[in-house]
Amino acid sequence: MIESLLLTTTRVSTFLDKRGLTSASGFFFERDTRLYLVTSRHVVYDKPTDHFPDRIALEIHTDEANLTRSVSVSVPLYRDGQSVWFQGKDAAGEIDVAVIEIDRKTMPESAVICCFTPDHLQRTLQDIEIGSSALVVGFPLGFHDTLHHLPVVRQAVIASSFGLRFQGHGYFLTDARTHRGTSGAPVVMRSPGDATALPWKLLGVHSSSMDMGHRDLKVDESLGLNCAWYADILLTLTSSDKRANTRPDP
Repeated sequence: MIESLLLTTTRVSTFLDKRGLTSASGFFFERDTRLYLVTSRHVVYDKPTDHFPDRIALEIHTDEANLTRSVSVSVPLYRDGQSVWFQGKDAAGEIDVAVIEIDRKTMPESAVICCFTPDHLQRTLQDIEIGSSALVVGFPLGFHDTLHHLPVVRQAVIASSFGLRFQGHGYFLTDARTHRGTSGAPVVMRSPGDATALPWKLLGVHSSSMDMGHRDLKVDESLGLNCAWYADILLTLTSSDKRANTRPDP
């Protein structure tokens, strides 16, 4: 049987009309029967790089017994001139996480997915020790099992105090080898003694590599560190009142 963790994550392709733009990662989150796609905010809107797609496409399995079968599900990013994703802010600024509610009617009836829920979130930050092992599940450079349409997993280590917001921002650091296309991937840790169908803790949402502006590109190697936004932001972005800012400034 396929590991349930691999079915939480889907390849996200961005488009402007019919023109393909980028490839990234995303994962499914379910709350109160509502289904959401979670990815990085910069995947759906990124002003510094002039990245303004108008839709995304998700690769969805349709046959649990034959994972070679899948369909592409198109999800518009705007409706009636308004963005459909939810994003958040904190005291340090914008949070690089976007949540899109998925209309289940647009999904194939035989869709094979696994969803994280609020129960998978880590409630006590002090329980995660620095140096703890974690996994990043995604599609680096778009690479994946193209036959079975499954992501790959990279090993990661918690590289900053999980109980402290790194430099005051809403993320922690991981030490992992990552690439473009991993943006929006879930950062997870095995949940000891958990006998449920998805025995993983959802710690964060991988965003981007952390680097130093004054690094000598010819002499100094990349730090190999990455930003992962704390996953508890999903409780705010999927709340019934959705107090989060819903649309970025154009």
